[in-house]
Amino acid sequence: MDANESPKRSIRSFVRRTGRLTPSQDKALADLWPDLGVEYSGQALNFADLFGRDAPVVLEIGFGNGESLVEQAADNPQDNFLGIEVHDPGVGHCLLKARDAGLGNLRLISHDAIEVLANMVPLRSLARVNLYFPDPWPKKRHHKRRIVQPDFLKLLADRLDDGGTLNIATDWAGYAEHIDAVLGASELFACRERREHDGDHPLDRPGTKFERRGLKKGHRIWDWCFEKHGIS
Repeated sequence: MDANESPKRSIRSFVRRTGRLTPSQDKALADLWPDLGVEYSGQALNFADLFGRDAPVVLEIGFGNGESLVEQAADNPQDNFLGIEVHDPGVGHCLLKARDAGLGNLRLISHDAIEVLANMVPLRSLARVNLYFPDPWPKKRHHKRRIVQPDFLKLLADRLDDGGTLNIATDWAGYAEHIDAVLGASELFACRERREHDGDHPLDRPGTKFERRGLKKGHRIWDWCFEKHGIS
């Protein structure tokens, strides 16, 4: 695929909701985005230039309001963090939290994660990918919209360096079964660790807003760490 060509996708794993921006979020998008935001270009990024240093890059897909992403970036200053989110209120909230934390190791992209991965993330450039509480699309007719699919795993494996990890969390039992099935059938990843818990034993990650929402509904939590196999 040409670097300038968007991948052909007829089914998206998200719905772009407009949402209501608070005045502070709107101001953050105007004032803070130029420093922390990355516009979608379809051109491969140079992470060393983007962050002003050469360090492992952790990508989070669908960071929600960004609080857990900011917490991870603050707790791991030795790493560079790139977050992708399509909903403007969440991006604005994350920008405010990043400013308050004084982070220099975090950048954000507001665009379809599949297109970002295909066209902007270089091969073997990521140390870790986090996918926390993605939309479970619980209705059977919508299962094809779930982001965890064989083609998605191939795309991630190509962008992860050897030994890189894919960390996933969900609070939907049906999606947990789907993840087990799709990753279990993949030759690209091996399960390093799997946990099922009640929110009290997250796997190498902070708690999230979506996790707390699920726990209030009585949901269990599933966490995985999958390691990329050798050369994909």
